[in-house]
Amino acid sequence: MTTSVPSSSVSTASAMVSPAALAQARSTRYATRKRVNQIALTLSLGAMAFGVFWLVWILWETLRLGLGGLSLTLFTEMTPPPNEAGGLANALFGSATMVALATFVGTPIGILAGVYLAEYGKTGWLAPATRFVNDILLSAPSIVIGLFVYTVVVARFKSFSGYAGILALALIVIPVVIRTTENMLLLVPASLREAAYALGAPKWKVITMVTLRAARAGVITGILLAVARIAGETAPLLFTALNNQFWNGDLSKPMASLPVTIFKFAMSPYENWQQLAWAAVFLITLAVLGLNILARVLTRQK
Repeated sequence: MTTSVPSSSVSTASAMVSPAALAQARSTRYATRKRVNQIALTLSLGAMAFGVFWLVWILWETLRLGLGGLSLTLFTEMTPPPNEAGGLANALFGSATMVALATFVGTPIGILAGVYLAEYGKTGWLAPATRFVNDILLSAPSIVIGLFVYTVVVARFKSFSGYAGILALALIVIPVVIRTTENMLLLVPASLREAAYALGAPKWKVITMVTLRAARAGVITGILLAVARIAGETAPLLFTALNNQFWNGDLSKPMASLPVTIFKFAMSPYENWQQLAWAAVFLITLAVLGLNILARVLTRQK
């Protein structure tokens, strides 16, 4: 004779067992998630440590080998012959001149093109075509740009010149500034534009007084990224400005630059040239770091 268990007893037992099973399942899932989180965190910290290790090593070598070459003659004398005393005055002047003029030429073009793409490039074929060409210029190796300028300018005028170097560097500046300007303007909330339009402001004033001001930090950062990139470019200048062992203020003639001087001196067997090359590396690193710090100070939100 079988006895049936009341349904109330079964439901009571299941009600007593279910919370324990549920807690066990939750505990198992929590432990699994914790292990996955620890593994991911360990891998992330390992990747960060790997990158920081090489960065610190590069900076340490730059400081260790670059500080030894710093002296007053470094800024006052021309690049010397092998095994003789000298400095980098002509290379410093040439790099500063070409980088400054290339930035002066490329920055307005890049900002205006970025403003067009962000504010007026919603329809039509011109904006997509401009973005496509800009992406090609962004990804193009700098030596290709240098060879292009060599073919168009140097080979036609049959002379290396500072003008050709400025043009090559400006072609590197423009796509970087275009991309950063467009991206920063697209991040400005549409409510700011609508509020300005509601007050009766014309579109040009909304762009200059509202959107560009709101995106000022990002635009300046993009300009600094472009300056940092062209400050260390060697390949375009080898095809355009070449080099000059003497002081030259004439942009129509070959002009010395720090990257080309580093390339030439670092590969030489002469100790004084190698020391000057490391001093030039230190100066470029210090200049880029100073520009970034200055940008953070100028664009700091008050």
